[in-house]
Amino acid sequence: MDQIFGETNLTSEVLGWIMNSIGYFMILKKCGGKPILGLIPVVREYQISLCADKEQEGRKFAIVTAFEIVAAFIVGLGPYIHRTVEVIAAILLFALYLTSLVYQFRIYIGLCQVFGRRKRWLWLWLIMEPIVALIWGLSKSFEPRKQLDVIDEDAGAKESGVTVKAIDDGLTVNIESRTTIDFFKKKYLLKDIHLRIPKGHMVLLLGGSGAGKTTFVNAVTGYEKADASIVLNEQNIYTEYGKMKYDVGFVPQLDLMRGNDTVYRTLADAATLRLPSGVSMSRRRKRVHEVLEEFGLASIQHSLVEKLSGGQRKRLSIAMEFISDPSLFILDEPDSGLDGVVARGLFEKLRSIADMGKIVIVITHTPDRVIDLFDDVIVLAKDASRTGRLAYYGPVDKAYDFFDKDSMEDILLSINQIDEGGEGRSDEFIEKYADKTLEIERKAG
Repeated sequence: MDQIFGETNLTSEVLGWIMNSIGYFMILKKCGGKPILGLIPVVREYQISLCADKEQEGRKFAIVTAFEIVAAFIVGLGPYIHRTVEVIAAILLFALYLTSLVYQFRIYIGLCQVFGRRKRWLWLWLIMEPIVALIWGLSKSFEPRKQLDVIDEDAGAKESGVTVKAIDDGLTVNIESRTTIDFFKKKYLLKDIHLRIPKGHMVLLLGGSGAGKTTFVNAVTGYEKADASIVLNEQNIYTEYGKMKYDVGFVPQLDLMRGNDTVYRTLADAATLRLPSGVSMSRRRKRVHEVLEEFGLASIQHSLVEKLSGGQRKRLSIAMEFISDPSLFILDEPDSGLDGVVARGLFEKLRSIADMGKIVIVITHTPDRVIDLFDDVIVLAKDASRTGRLAYYGPVDKAYDFFDKDSMEDILLSINQIDEGGEGRSDEFIEKYADKTLEIERKAG
């Protein structure tokens, strides 16, 4: 008898899985997704959440479902595992089941809204999911009011395909792509970015939200490697990272300084971390005093960090990275929270650092007030596939002509998406710059 009930239960589960799979397959097809994903457990839970416009709930639902499968498998091993393990797995399985009900509830509500159906269908979904999925998937009277916002990776602006030759004194960036896996999907963050920055140049890194500025910086510094070649003064940052990390300085927007340390102690600690281990103690102390003088911090070297003004604190955070005398200096919004006069003074200091033969790359949301201090500008923009692309790189004055704009703010507006309050012309300028690059390459070759 137990064998009969067991076989019946197995047949019921298999039938339910088949009905669910067919239903999910057709629902995904109706929503403009990839129907085949409706056949894969865990993945399909997430895909259905996209149809319901409930992506965040779907991520959590998929994770819970994966753990449910594991817990159910352990419980199924009952005769072969310790009783305590079986009990714990059973309790966990019940807890996961209750949790999944919460996410199912939210996702099914979303489905009802997208398909324009009354919420009474919600309870049918919870009680008879395979049957309801089959009905919604096969019946022509159940049609979604909107399609999935599927990103076509091939829909972006055309690529230049040009790889620039490395320069002896400066930074050469050849980024073919930077990708990541985001919940079963391969996502392009950056693509086709090639440029050379000579030493002594101060460069503005401009781009709207999501254009890839941080990803670009991380790729260049080697913090997050891309499919790329990053060469600084004839040295490959990726292959020689252990040595090159001392030659690259990065100042984040938010500093990590301890308020109860003095300025001198803060710089001394930075020297311990940033200078190679072979540097003597006397040389470290000498370097700390040099940097104190260089950044106008000598007179307050015994002051506590928490007592510093905003401008002094920013100078100290820059000095901490400058302690290793890097050839490449990258700063993320160093003027954040500073008034115009103080910010101007800070950027003039960065200009003087560039004039020492350094490369200085700066991200700032208020570029126009200090744009006269920059040599070049890198403009990153999201193309149609929402991938960070190079829309322009070159002298500041020529950027105005290229975009036919009078300010950096207007340039930014021209490449921002329409739903971000911009003109949505990113692909136009990405392709215009790619054509320009190809023409230069053709004449050179």
